[in-house]
Amino acid sequence: MPVATERQDPGPAVAGVRRGGAPPGPRRPAPGATGRARLTGAAPYLLLLPALAATALLLGWPLVKDGLLSFQNLNMRQLIQHLTEWNGVDNYRETLTSEDFWRVTLRSVIFTAVNVVLIMLLGTLIGLLLARLGSKMRLLLSVGLVLTWAMPTVAATTVFQWLFAARFGVVNWVLDALGWHSMADYNWTGGQFSTFFVITVLIVWGSIPFVAINLYAATTTIPGELYEAAALDGAGGWKSFTSVTFPFLKPFLLATTFLEVIWVFKAFTQVFAINEGGPDRLTETLPVYAFVEGVGNQHYGMGAAISLLTIAVLLALTSYYLRIVLRQEEDEL
Repeated sequence: MPVATERQDPGPAVAGVRRGGAPPGPRRPAPGATGRARLTGAAPYLLLLPALAATALLLGWPLVKDGLLSFQNLNMRQLIQHLTEWNGVDNYRETLTSEDFWRVTLRSVIFTAVNVVLIMLLGTLIGLLLARLGSKMRLLLSVGLVLTWAMPTVAATTVFQWLFAARFGVVNWVLDALGWHSMADYNWTGGQFSTFFVITVLIVWGSIPFVAINLYAATTTIPGELYEAAALDGAGGWKSFTSVTFPFLKPFLLATTFLEVIWVFKAFTQVFAINEGGPDRLTETLPVYAFVEGVGNQHYGMGAAISLLTIAVLLALTSYYLRIVLRQEEDEL
């Protein structure tokens, strides 16, 4: 017996072909849909446009002016007479062949490395301490960190100058009371290393709150079940930190280290206000060196060239650090 089969509708496309007509083309988008799609795709760039315009105006234009100034011989005579004397790359040549520039560059790199290591180490320890404290003590410590972070740099520098004053400073009084009588009238800004010690304490003290508070915030995102599982496996405090805490905090630590390198390397106010780069210009870092050569010695073109070379050194340091970070991430993958 023939089996009855249900006849299927060939659909409009097939039916149109059988009737000799062409199959219908693709459906056209509704009027205005293409414009809305383009506007949606361009929305992130439009939102970034005000910030990019402000950055170009406030940072880009001064950088261009500084670059033009670095190719000029500009001192008080040119300023008074409104003269523009182009000297090509003489400012860069004189700077790069100067032993002082390379000595200050090495000093700046070492100074940055020491400060960043201390900031990250102490900031991490305090951040982990915040995670372990009770609510009242955590609030008290957090308030102290925020107040430290909020203090203006010049005000903090002035306070540290009082603390380390030779005759009436609190630090010398405490050291004398503890038995170090030779420190009663010690001049902390009279030597290179002692001056750098005061500057380092000031910078580390002011930078720790950023690391500590943000690291504590990062610890709150770690699931508690991971610590419970580690405890069931017999992991102690150090093992829990290396196997649970550190892997979660590693991206934060890498990003924070990157920011601290930039902030410490370009630190100017603390270094200059403590002793203006003294004694005998032995504590000048690159930002202070550029200011002293440019404004202090009235060689404005030279100061502009040194400032641009400072940016180049900072870009070299940060690019080297980023390459190490990316290489570590590739190895982990």
